[in-house]
Amino acid sequence: MPGRVNKSQSSALQHGRVRRPVFPRPIAFRRDRGFTLLELMIVIFIILILASVAMPMYNYHIRKAREAVQRQNLQTINKLIEAYRLDKRQSPQSLDDLVTAGYLAKLPIDPMTGKADWATDSEESQDAVDPQNPGIKAAHSSAADNAGDGTADSSQ
Repeated sequence: MPGRVNKSQSSALQHGRVRRPVFPRPIAFRRDRGFTLLELMIVIFIILILASVAMPMYNYHIRKAREAVQRQNLQTINKLIEAYRLDKRQSPQSLDDLVTAGYLAKLPIDPMTGKADWATDSEESQDAVDPQNPGIKAAHSSAADNAGDGTADSSQ
């Protein structure tokens, strides 16, 4: 029957006590508890281990990408030097001649140095198209360090 109170409930109500459940609330329902210092330190330690593994791989791939861009730029510059030589019947005196003649809009930036400071190889007078006016025969990087494959960056 509704409204009926048994004997144990009536005595609790008379003394002003409310009966609480005996079992504690589950941890998921506790709002006043956060992470312990040990748990936070373990998580930070795991993140540091993952970062220490990832950084060398990241740097390796960045270097390989720069080398690929450098190789492509050098191929383009050297092909344009040859095209200039065939079109004008003389070799360019500098890489700026390729820009002024319209073969390049501007000199590409060497990704290893961050500047457009390509080094050039001069022609020998007996190998030049015009022996009286030898120019440049090829370009290479002016970077001093080695590529990832062991060859010098400047030889690419």
